[in-house]
Amino acid sequence: MPPKTHVQVETFYAHHHGWLHGWLRRQLGNSCEAADLAHDVFVRLLCRPTVIEPREPRAYLSAIARGLLMDHWRRRELERAWLEVLARTPEELAPSPESRMLVLEALIKIDQMLDALKPRVRQAFLWAQLDGMRCPQIAERLGVSLATAERYVAAGLRQCYAHRFGDA
Repeated sequence: MPPKTHVQVETFYAHHHGWLHGWLRRQLGNSCEAADLAHDVFVRLLCRPTVIEPREPRAYLSAIARGLLMDHWRRRELERAWLEVLARTPEELAPSPESRMLVLEALIKIDQMLDALKPRVRQAFLWAQLDGMRCPQIAERLGVSLATAERYVAAGLRQCYAHRFGDA
């Protein structure tokens, strides 16, 4: 990172970190999680090749933080759902703590991949993969042509392929 960018982020941090932490604490109701997310906002700024100098720095920071909050809440929801599945799993079939973490990480990656898809593409892809629906059924349910349903499913498959083989 160029030294000028480092100084810009350091100045930005000095002027706005306290406010951002407070804003995040009000959103989350937890000071520790707020501190982690505030840190992540500034890490994002540090990773950029140049720092934008916005006219409204707090609006800029809160926009970045909102995206991180959405990721945080989505991850929390996935963790909750996974813990519910584990709670219903007989003890003798329960995965090890290491396996539990690996599955959770995989679920988070899948969620991120699916989130990158447009809603109708995501829905068509999930119907095809999870419900075994064929493209004519998907087309009918979505009210689109067969070719469009096929394109939607193919787009989902391409997204999976790109994530699996690093083309994303």
